[in-house]
Amino acid sequence: MGNTLMTVLGIGFIFIMTAAGSAVVYFFKKDVSEKANTLFMGFASGIMIAASVWSLLVPAIEEAASAGYGKWSFAPAAVGFILGGLFLVVIDKIVPHIHRAGLEEGPPSRMTKSAKMFLAVMIHNIPEGLSVGFAFGVAVANGDTSSFVSALGLALGIGIQNFPEGAAVALPIKSVTGSGNKAFIYGAASGAVEPLFAVAGYFLAAHISALQPWLLAFGAGAMIFVVAEDLIPDAKLAEHPHLGTWGVMAGFVIMMILDVALG
Repeated sequence: MGNTLMTVLGIGFIFIMTAAGSAVVYFFKKDVSEKANTLFMGFASGIMIAASVWSLLVPAIEEAASAGYGKWSFAPAAVGFILGGLFLVVIDKIVPHIHRAGLEEGPPSRMTKSAKMFLAVMIHNIPEGLSVGFAFGVAVANGDTSSFVSALGLALGIGIQNFPEGAAVALPIKSVTGSGNKAFIYGAASGAVEPLFAVAGYFLAAHISALQPWLLAFGAGAMIFVVAEDLIPDAKLAEHPHLGTWGVMAGFVIMMILDVALG
């Protein structure tokens, strides 16, 4: 498989899986059960945590070392990681949205509840798209096939967790709007930001080599922020601690295997 084809497939896959997950609204009449939601959100959390570490932070430190940072190779990873979280804080402040747990953030707005739920998921998907784009951009700059395969592994992992995530998003919207078509459109559209931001991240990382370690860590920080603020609370681990914890561990192991096997 050529490097260009891997890039196109990886960026496209993360959106396709979100849309496929959203399509379950046509097969389920009700929202997912609380236990299933705990498992899905835990699984997504595990994948994103592992992806942040294995596919983004570790490569960020390695890129910094190769760039001559020496004993300060941790600096771009640490600073970029914090900046990724701050980026999500800013987005939270300027975009009106409502989390699945019922918490509303952003400026006052007369938007419908379903629209605010859509925006919450869209915000969540931004760092995923950026991270995949950064990974492929670094691969282009490095020019070796192994970097492309590793980036493809990251895209596969994020795409896998996008399927249950897409279902967990579209079904509540269906219960609010009463329309399967609207729920599917909202769910699929929320994933459309992923390839858009992936392309933006790709060109940034590919053409500004000095920023590569910083950008990889930025993506990791943004994803961990989403895990801590959205996925873990939505998983309601307090009600089903063992189920949610095993979901996290399963997601982490799957992403770790993908990264090591393909990296």
